[in-house]
Amino acid sequence: MKLFSQIFIKGIAVLFSSAMLFSCVNDTQKVRDFLADKNLPVGIAREANHIYKDSGKISSRLVTPLMLDFSNRNEHPYSEFPKGIKIVNFEKTEKDSITITGQYAITYSKTSISEIKGNVIVINHTDKSRLETEQLFWDEKTKYFVSEKAFTLLKENDTIYGIGFESKDDLTMHLAKKTTGKLETTED
Repeated sequence: MKLFSQIFIKGIAVLFSSAMLFSCVNDTQKVRDFLADKNLPVGIAREANHIYKDSGKISSRLVTPLMLDFSNRNEHPYSEFPKGIKIVNFEKTEKDSITITGQYAITYSKTSISEIKGNVIVINHTDKSRLETEQLFWDEKTKYFVSEKAFTLLKENDTIYGIGFESKDDLTMHLAKKTTGKLETTED
C-alpha cells in the first residue's frame, strides 16, 4: 500500500507539472501588449553599433550606449536613446560626410522624425561647417533640420549666432533666424 501511495503521489506531481507546462501559451502579441500597457520597451540594445546599407554600400552608422525599442506602440512606435547617440552619414566615397551627436534622442518610425537634445553637434566634414545647439528636429525623409533653440553655426569664414535654424541635413541652404555674428560677404 505504501508503494502504491508513493507512485500515486509521484503520478499526480508529474501530471500537474505537465499540465502547467502545456498550459503556457507563447503568444507574442499578448507579450507586446503587456509591455505596452506597462510602458516597457519590447527590446533593449546596449553598446549598439548599427550599420545601414543602401545597394550594398554603407550609407550611415548609428552608435549608442543604450537603445530602447518601443515599436510595440500602436499609435506612435518609437526608439529612444537615453544615453546619447552618434550618427555618421557617408558619401559615395565612403568618407565621413556628416556626423550628428547628442546626449538624448528619440525617433518615431512612422513619421521618420527624430528629436536630438543636449549638446547637439552636427559637423559637415566636406565643407568643415559645424552647428551647435541644445535641441534639433530631423526629418529623415526630407533630410531637413529644424531648431527653435539658440544655435551657433561655424563656417570656414563665418560664425553665426541666433535663435531658430533650418537647413538641409548637410548644413547647406540654411535659414537662420534672429541672427548676430561676423559674416564675410563678397560683392559681385
